[in-house]
Amino acid sequence: MKERFVLRNVKRVNEEQIDIVVENGKIAEVTKAGSGHGRLIFDYSGMYVSSGWVDLHVHAFPEFSPYGDEIDEIGIKHGVTTIVDAGSCGADRIADLVKSREQAKTNLFAFLNVSRIGLKRVDELSNIEWINKEKVKQAVNEYQDFIVGLKVRMSKSVVLDSGIEPLRIARGLSEETSLPLMVHIGSAPPSIEEVIPLLEKGDVITHYLNGKENNLFDNEGKPLQVLSDAIERGIHLDVGHGNASFSFKVAESAKQYQIGLNTISTDIYRKNRLDGPVYNMANVLSKFLYLGYSLKEVIEAVTTNAANWLKKPELGRIQVGDVANLTLFSVQNEPVTLIDSEGDKRVGNRRIEAKGVVVNGTFIEC
Repeated sequence: MKERFVLRNVKRVNEEQIDIVVENGKIAEVTKAGSGHGRLIFDYSGMYVSSGWVDLHVHAFPEFSPYGDEIDEIGIKHGVTTIVDAGSCGADRIADLVKSREQAKTNLFAFLNVSRIGLKRVDELSNIEWINKEKVKQAVNEYQDFIVGLKVRMSKSVVLDSGIEPLRIARGLSEETSLPLMVHIGSAPPSIEEVIPLLEKGDVITHYLNGKENNLFDNEGKPLQVLSDAIERGIHLDVGHGNASFSFKVAESAKQYQIGLNTISTDIYRKNRLDGPVYNMANVLSKFLYLGYSLKEVIEAVTTNAANWLKKPELGRIQVGDVANLTLFSVQNEPVTLIDSEGDKRVGNRRIEAKGVVVNGTFIEC
C-alpha cells in the first residue's frame, strides 16, 4: 500500500496556492495551501505544480542508434511522467519496446512505425517491401492499449526513391486500423505540397517549426496555404524539436501569424540529450517562454493538449480520484542561453526547471 503524503504550498500556473494529498496512488484531496494532512509532508513552497508532463515525440529504444535512449533518462528524471515513442519500432520489434516498460517508472506509449524494421535503419521507407500491412495490423491488434498511432517519416533521406507512396500506404493503414498518423516532415522530395493534403483530422504533423527549405512557411515567414488548410481540417501540430527540426525564426513566424500552439515535444534521444540542443523538456519549454507564450500556454502544450490528443484526459488534469501523475517545477527569473537546431542562439530571461514528479502515485525528486 502506498503511503499518504502531501505536496504542500505548491501553486498552479495561475498562481493559486494549494496542497495536494496523495493516498494509495491517487489524488485524495486538492485543498487550501497548508491544510492538507498526511504522514509525509513535502514542502515545495514557491514551486509550481501541473499534471504530469507528456512528451508526444521521443525515441526510447536504446538498441537503435543513433535514435535511442533509456525510458527514464528521458522521462521522470527530467520531469516527464508520460512519453510516447515516435516510431522507433515497427512490427518486428514492437514487442520488445512493450516489454521494456516493465523496468521503467515512466509511462510509455508508442507510435508504430509503418516500416516493419523501424529505425534499425534510417532509410526505413526506401524499400516498399518493408511495409508489411498484415504485420502492422497484427501488431496494432495485439498491443492496442500501447500503440496510439502510426508513424511515417516523409523526408528524402528516409524514403529515397519511394516518393510519396509510403504515405499513401500509411493512409490506407490508418483507415483500416482507425489509428491516426504522425507524419515527420523534412527535406524534399516529396514536397510539402504533396505530403500535407494526405493528412486528415486528428493526424499529427511533427517538426512543424523546422527551418529546412521544404517547410510550412514561405521565404517571408508567411504560412503556406497547405498549412492553413491543415489547421482548418483539424490536423494537430507538434514541435518535435530534435537535432534538426526547430528554428527560432520559423517559430517567430508561427507566433506572428497566430498559429496555435498544440503540443511541445522534444524528439529527444541520447545524443541531443547529452550534447544539445534539446537537453530536456524544461529547456525546450523555456524556448517558448522566450518566444512570448504565457506560462499557461506552454504548460498546457505538455499537459492538457497532449493528454486530450491521446484521448487520456486524466493525464492532463489534477482531479480527486485520478491516479496521481504530477510535475513539480520552478520558473527562474534569470538569463538563459537557448539554442535552436540551426545553432541560432537567443538569450531568454526566464528558465523552467523540473524539480520532481509524482508518477502513478510515487513521489520522485528530479
